[in-house]
Amino acid sequence: MKRVPSSCRQAAVALAAAVLCTALLAQGNSWPTGVGPNPTLPAPKKDGFIPNVHIAPAEGWPKGAMPTPPAGFRVTALATGLEHPRCVYALPNGDVLVAESNRPPPLDGQKDKMAQGVRGRAMGIIQKRAGAGVPSPNRIILLRDTNGDGVADTRTVFMSGLFSPFGMALVGDTLYIADADAIVKVPYQTGQTSITAKPVKVTDLPAGANHHWTKNILASPDGSKLYATVGSNSNIGDNGMASEEGRAAVWEIDLATGGKRIYATGLRNPTALAWEPQTKTLWVVANERDELGNDLVPDYLTSVKDGAFYGWPWSYWGQHVDKRVKPQNPQMVAKAIPPDYGLGSHVAPLGLTFSDSRMPANYASGAFIGEHGSWNRKPRAGYQVAFVPFADGKPSGPPVKFLGGFLSKDGKAYGRPVGVAIDAKGALVVADDVGNAVWRVSAAS
Repeated sequence: MKRVPSSCRQAAVALAAAVLCTALLAQGNSWPTGVGPNPTLPAPKKDGFIPNVHIAPAEGWPKGAMPTPPAGFRVTALATGLEHPRCVYALPNGDVLVAESNRPPPLDGQKDKMAQGVRGRAMGIIQKRAGAGVPSPNRIILLRDTNGDGVADTRTVFMSGLFSPFGMALVGDTLYIADADAIVKVPYQTGQTSITAKPVKVTDLPAGANHHWTKNILASPDGSKLYATVGSNSNIGDNGMASEEGRAAVWEIDLATGGKRIYATGLRNPTALAWEPQTKTLWVVANERDELGNDLVPDYLTSVKDGAFYGWPWSYWGQHVDKRVKPQNPQMVAKAIPPDYGLGSHVAPLGLTFSDSRMPANYASGAFIGEHGSWNRKPRAGYQVAFVPFADGKPSGPPVKFLGGFLSKDGKAYGRPVGVAIDAKGALVVADDVGNAVWRVSAAS
């Protein structure tokens, strides 16, 4: 079969993205509030003593039900009956690793002030109803589909005894895992179904009260560095800025020397990283602050600039000052830059991966984002895997729903998507921590 020149393929992808955006706009799907490169930002509306609460109670999937893909795609359950799967990582040989994890206990006697008292107890009840109250399994599961039907016929405990693991990255014959307080490593051989070697610590990561506990990692294209996300210890510095040292940031770790530095700051809760394939630029999704109303502050997708400051906690979306933060810091606000692209408020993006040419043309260039879903917005937002089309290395249109059906008609959560990854055959795999499943979405052809 004759190979299509790469220039032709790129032109076709760009044309498909343009057609997709034109079709969306023709349907009246212009930029919603809080979405896009220059999102509309309403005036803040501060919540009362108890935050605005509108959760989707966790129910799990009815028998035979599963998420809904776009036309031309099929969904299979790569695995069900998992225990709070949060992050997925696709190995080159086709295996998929799944981090089963949840919030760890506070470290070193630190306390999250937001979790104390009547308010804190109420929030704990809310989180349990939303499916986040289960103990952490602290392990990684390996899934293998040997006959190519989209369903794993081999499932093993790949690693256990970890500390709220989340991100994973394979560099050569070494597998790196981001625990809640450190990056650790183990040797890996292609095809292994379990690892019993004791993990070796690479470096500590800021931890403590762990208001935002997930740590994600991504290897540089040449394998010399890791980039790690570290979320804040509070909503807006509520636990004091001393407890935020090194947090709300992306770190860079040199694997040869073990040295590390802060790469970018002011990102309240960065949760997933990926390299944009055309420009080789680092991108991240981040969860912004709460309790300023239904439509503030937009969660976002942004390229990560070395040395940049993105505003948290003193400002949002560049230099919009958050007057709740005391003391104010005009000098830092003056340095704050806006993100590249708003995803909408409270959608809770927790997963990010870029597509490639193995997907059908209208989904071949862009970012897939696992939106865990809101707990404090009316109407609810998120609860889907969104697709943001890209052209020339930048977002080129409104986000579209790629995988939906996670909410029932009466507002209960069948599932909540978290981590996303492209597997070795070009399909999208999605961790679902309420449905306790990993879904695989592939082109029907």
